[in-house]
Amino acid sequence: MVIGVDEAGRGPLAGPVVAAAVVLGKGAPAGLADSKVLSAKRRAVLDEAIRATCHWAVGVVEADEIDRLNVFGATMRAMTLAVAGLCRDGGIDPGEVLVDGNKTPAGREAQWCWPVRAIVGGDALEPCISAASIVAKEWRDRIMLEAAERYPHYGWGRNKGYPTPDHLAALREHGPCPLHRKSFGPVAQLVLI
Repeated sequence: MVIGVDEAGRGPLAGPVVAAAVVLGKGAPAGLADSKVLSAKRRAVLDEAIRATCHWAVGVVEADEIDRLNVFGATMRAMTLAVAGLCRDGGIDPGEVLVDGNKTPAGREAQWCWPVRAIVGGDALEPCISAASIVAKEWRDRIMLEAAERYPHYGWGRNKGYPTPDHLAALREHGPCPLHRKSFGPVAQLVLI
């Protein structure tokens, strides 16, 4: 049993880091790829198919915890939460966890207790990591679309919290909201003013 893990949301100024853990099922969809190379429409179709045919879980670490831990620590925590949830709720006992990137939560998160291997570019190489990439991206995007309804002036429906010119302009005009990461440069500078 192999679990693929990837995250979404390390670079934005607002919102959570989301990690997904996926074990591919027999009916897993074809055409899995890194979420960044898929169109939004194709990614949404694959996300629905993955969640319908595979074992999966997500881990979400909010902005205040990102500020407390730093974004790397928050990413390791989100990955640990996702794998723990999948093992607990899905009854999964992995032989190996494959993580996209060059670092894993092993030795960084006290709760991490599974055999793990980091794979640089794994979201393009390993279908289970590709699936996790898609689920994490879509899950985070849905969170940001809901947040955009509460905080419409930041343009999160378009930018998902990333530091686009319209988001930065809105930050200067309206200041940060509770979903902004206060430790990130552009937000921290406004908090200090």
